[in-house]
Amino acid sequence: MPNIPNMWSTISKFPCHAAFPMVVPFAVYIAFLFLEDIVGSSMVEVVAVDVRLFYPVKIACVALLLVFFWKRYTELAKFNLRLWEWMWGIAVGIVVFVLWINMGEGWMNIGQSTGFDPRNASGEIDWYMALPRIIGAALVVPIMEELFWRSFLLRWITRSRFADVTPAQVGLRALFISSVVFGVEHTLWLAGILAGLAYGWLYMKSNNLWVPILSHAVTNSMLGLWVLHTGQWTFW
Repeated sequence: MPNIPNMWSTISKFPCHAAFPMVVPFAVYIAFLFLEDIVGSSMVEVVAVDVRLFYPVKIACVALLLVFFWKRYTELAKFNLRLWEWMWGIAVGIVVFVLWINMGEGWMNIGQSTGFDPRNASGEIDWYMALPRIIGAALVVPIMEELFWRSFLLRWITRSRFADVTPAQVGLRALFISSVVFGVEHTLWLAGILAGLAYGWLYMKSNNLWVPILSHAVTNSMLGLWVLHTGQWTFW
């Protein structure tokens, strides 16, 4: 019988481009989004598929990739937040959440989002659907997105050899460009841009990727609880 843990450890140490561990989990996440759109729009009458089931599969795949590459994420080697970083991370996360739920006007949207409705046929919340959504958005997505948008893209815009760039060396040009691209990835583009600016600023000022991850997690956690409480599924 092969020693699976040792094989996993050996494969994860293979040489690869510095961006690869940050880009691949994000690329897989985006690929699932396209797959969900294809299945939900063109195949729904041909194959009886509950598109909502794609979310836990997507999150599981991304989480496995993060675990696989974890030793490559040198910025995440130590979780060492100082008191002011905790305070700023939480405060900014709350502010972004408040902005997010109040920036849903038509001109602030790109297209329309059907959101994620976790209710069953009886109109009650199906927690087998809701819990993976909350856990994924609060724990997996912040790590995956901050690795890609802040640790990789923000620094790469500054210099192609991004691994040599410290967060403090990132300029306003890179912060603005990465935040705009981050914003247009979301249906609520303006809220997304402001969120990108906020998380990027935290990263640059703290020199610690865990700070924007914390802030992003706070935003997503509060948004998930708010959506479940209000039934505003389009925000999910």
